Amino acid sequence: MSAKWEKQEGNIGTLTIEVPAAEVDAAMDQAFKKVVKQINVPGFRKGKMPRKMFEQRFGIESLYQDALEIIVPDSYAKAIDEAGIMPVDYPEISGTENFVHGQDFSFTAQVTVKPEPKLGDYKGLEVAKLPVEVTDEEVDAQIQDQLARKAELEIKEDEAIVEGDTAVIDFEGFVGEEAFEGGKGEDYPLEIGSGSFIPGFEEQLTGVKAGESKDVVVTFPEEYHAAELAGKEATFKVTVKEVKTKVLPELNDEFAKELDSEVESVEALRAKIKEQTEAQKVAESDASLRDELVEKASENAEFEVPAGMINSETDRMLQEFGQRLQTQGMNLDLYYQFSGQSEEDLRGQMKEEAESRVRVSLTLEAIAEAEKIEATEADIEAELEKMAAQFNMTKEQITGALGGTAVLENDIKIQKTVEFLVENAKITE
Repeated sequence: MSAKWEKQEGNIGTLTIEVPAAEVDAAMDQAFKKVVKQINVPGFRKGKMPRKMFEQRFGIESLYQDALEIIVPDSYAKAIDEAGIMPVDYPEISGTENFVHGQDFSFTAQVTVKPEPKLGDYKGLEVAKLPVEVTDEEVDAQIQDQLARKAELEIKEDEAIVEGDTAVIDFEGFVGEEAFEGGKGEDYPLEIGSGSFIPGFEEQLTGVKAGESKDVVVTFPEEYHAAELAGKEATFKVTVKEVKTKVLPELNDEFAKELDSEVESVEALRAKIKEQTEAQKVAESDASLRDELVEKASENAEFEVPAGMINSETDRMLQEFGQRLQTQGMNLDLYYQFSGQSEEDLRGQMKEEAESRVRVSLTLEAIAEAEKIEATEADIEAELEKMAAQFNMTKEQITGALGGTAVLENDIKIQKTVEFLVENAKITE
């Protein structure tokens, strides 16, 4: 087998692959052994039909597709190694119609390869460090959040719903006179103001009391995932079965100790929260500075990000989002239903960030190569020890879970590259 690579405009090129007749014949033999096991012919056990009889009965061309499925992926994999290229998307294969038993076979693959950024300025970049200040109002807000998490829901006997209350409702949705699928629920706890239902729904329940019913009229968003409901007006017949309100605990020294066993008073709790918040803001300021430097270096680099890499990164982001939803007791299907968005909408919103992530990753790789930044054995060993202690595992277990150290090595190299940008930046306070 031989391969010829011709780079074209942008990140696309053509890989011409020549396969000798001997490899074609070998693929045909494999194809026959596979196919003959799947057919029943009177007088022969399955898989024992002679090759000659098979070809007379079904034609040798009946093996071509199976032979192509064997020879094309294998030859393509060998060809990209021989050409020394790094594809970032599935190739467009052409020329398979030229496949003939007993003859040399030639086909082409149009390949999108990993771009090679032309680096701009990345040393001496000017950035301003964010100021770090923690106000009393911020501390108060955090304490209120902690109080809210410890709040108990108390039933309101004869009081109307206000924002922040939880209403336990039965509901059924109608478009015109017809109920629609997925629009019915019973004993559903809805926090008013949470924004978890269709826009306009929750607001219309304020002022309603337990035991009362109300018709809630809303309009589905134009881009709603269920096409039959998109843009349509719907009426939900809602019965409020129960209304609950949050009752916050009293903030005193005893409760401060309950929130944090290491403090003895409200004032000590406030001081600790302020110290923790300040440390968090310092970390956020440092992270923001690094992000800005990386973004500037990426903007200064010249290259085009292939659509395939953007799509792959969008897939990863969608998966990450789905995993975050699961930790909140939700999934993507429910999110689409409640938000009125489709997967296409969500992918469209993620596209710009996905492209930015890819640009940053490729730029940092190029800087690391230009500056000869590597992850040393000592770096990898130190990181393994750190992770082993963090997850209470052995270094061997960590390595096994990661499938080796290649991913870890790349992460360390990227971290060192970002540190290189920081060390060579002009930072103002």
